[in-house]
Amino acid sequence: MTEPVALTCSSDVTAGNPGGPTSFWRRRVVAPLVGQLKQGVTPEKLAQSMAWGAWLGIFPILGTTSMLCGIFAVALRLNHIAIQTINWLVYPLQLVLILPFLHLGNRLFGREPMSLSLVEISNAFSADFLDASIELGGLALRGIAAWTVVALPSIWLLSKLLAPLIRRLDAGFRERWRPS
Repeated sequence: MTEPVALTCSSDVTAGNPGGPTSFWRRRVVAPLVGQLKQGVTPEKLAQSMAWGAWLGIFPILGTTSMLCGIFAVALRLNHIAIQTINWLVYPLQLVLILPFLHLGNRLFGREPMSLSLVEISNAFSADFLDASIELGGLALRGIAAWTVVALPSIWLLSKLLAPLIRRLDAGFRERWRPS
């Protein structure tokens, strides 16, 4: 009978903590990203992947972000590990920002704010399913439009802010683990 293989981060990936416990942040975020740098991903491409992962991760429609990250990673030749790591990391932000994006979408299109309580949504669907579907579908599209207006400049800015940090991480990694 074979023994199961335990997957762990090696101490060199977790910034030189040999034998000691590593934090969740180092194991689940820093280690995979440094691992990508070790495999030759440029800091600029990693920053771009992380920026796209952050913004696709807060897309205002639940259940779509992993698929969107996969599509954009292929289309823009982004790093899959980085984009999905950040996508999952920002999931709580998606939940917090859905309503603001929907409200901003209504404001952008000159629409009155909608009440989004579960009782009112349920009553609207009970009264007229087709009309409620059209109204909530329009609300979702306006939320996507608001997200797009905010996301496009933000992706560029975030990638420019992340690149120097990742270059510094990459330089520290290369200096620390230079072969003797």
